[in-house]
Amino acid sequence: MAEILPIRAWRYNSEIGKNIEEYISPLFDVVSEKQREALYANELNSIHLSVPKGRNSACTAELTLQKWKEENIIQQDILPAIYVYYQHFSLPGSSKEYIRKGFIANIRLHDWKEKVILRHENTMPHSVEDRKIIVEKTQINISPTHGLYTDKQHSIEAYMDEAMLNPIYETEDYQGVRDVLARIQDAEVISQFTSLLSDKQIILADGHHRYEGSLSYMKEKKANNPKHTGSEGYNFHMMYFTNTESDDLRILPTHRLMQGLENFSEDALLEKLAEDFHIKPVANISDIHEIILGKKWAFGLILEDNAYKIRLKEEKITEIKWNFPSAVKELDLTVLHYFVIEKALGIPGHQQRSLKNVSFERNFTECVSKVLKKQANFAIITKDIPIDTVKEVCYSGYTMPQKSTYFYPKVICGYIFSSINDDEFESPFDPRI
Repeated sequence: MAEILPIRAWRYNSEIGKNIEEYISPLFDVVSEKQREALYANELNSIHLSVPKGRNSACTAELTLQKWKEENIIQQDILPAIYVYYQHFSLPGSSKEYIRKGFIANIRLHDWKEKVILRHENTMPHSVEDRKIIVEKTQINISPTHGLYTDKQHSIEAYMDEAMLNPIYETEDYQGVRDVLARIQDAEVISQFTSLLSDKQIILADGHHRYEGSLSYMKEKKANNPKHTGSEGYNFHMMYFTNTESDDLRILPTHRLMQGLENFSEDALLEKLAEDFHIKPVANISDIHEIILGKKWAFGLILEDNAYKIRLKEEKITEIKWNFPSAVKELDLTVLHYFVIEKALGIPGHQQRSLKNVSFERNFTECVSKVLKKQANFAIITKDIPIDTVKEVCYSGYTMPQKSTYFYPKVICGYIFSSINDDEFESPFDPRI
């Protein structure tokens, strides 16, 4: 099953590291234009590697990385380590402080069909190619993807808590999350981590395009290397691992905005939806979350002047014609995409990924604002998805509808980088030997 290794990480030098908050950046897929420009102003910010500017961005990242190494802006740790990474956060409407506990290590790449790494989303080929080229040019993993393992005994948590007594970095990121990094270099303790994951499947929570970009590069290198042994750096990928059994693993909803619909009519939409849904007006838009919470196949609709709760009529679930197993057919988002977007709006499922009629928004207030400003015809408010549902779908071998999950908080970039260059990948300690 999963094979992980400690990382000989590249990190900002000790002087720069004193102000590490100036050099971290959000993941490339959540960076707004305004955020990007502010981060680009710092020529040493990690965004210059994760989201490099220019038409030949991968070459730009390659040159930047080479310069940083030559000028000792980043330096490689002498000993490999498991990097413990905790994220302290809160959620609106709750006074609880959550702590998502995890660690960063290298993991051996596996094709999806091997069922060691399980995906829950499909990828877009052009985005995979973009990430592959970055890996090919830089020979480094710039930000960790997010993987999930299951350990009901929480076997390694005590080791992680102990490491956190002496953190390397502690910052507050763009989400208002307190990110803390520590490391474990003790070979015996590291072996506890590698042993724990050796019989487990890993669910890929976030970073499908980055993972598949590394996988594509590995396949290419393997095919062109007659001396391939499997121990080369290109066989591995940097990942952040968290336990599915943690109470602090949070998955937030991603709402749908419908826009650019020709001849759109609220009355016509409601008439069509009434064939399959129970429909009730909602007097106070801000109550929609609570009204649909805990109710199966229930959604909120926000239109220009009105709001509604819609809930699928139970007998209708058997009418879904898409060729999915029950675990996927009965997902809220499958119901939404089939009965609302395909059946009521006439946008076939196979076109929904490419058309501009559907966009995704995680902020409820932003949904309301865009509808009121007529930037969208209407918004569909969704609920969060339990981790057990994600696991059930992944183990079925199928994927979920696009933008089904938003694991919060997102991992930041800039704490550590992991080289796949063989000269830098090898280390004095290798648990495989």
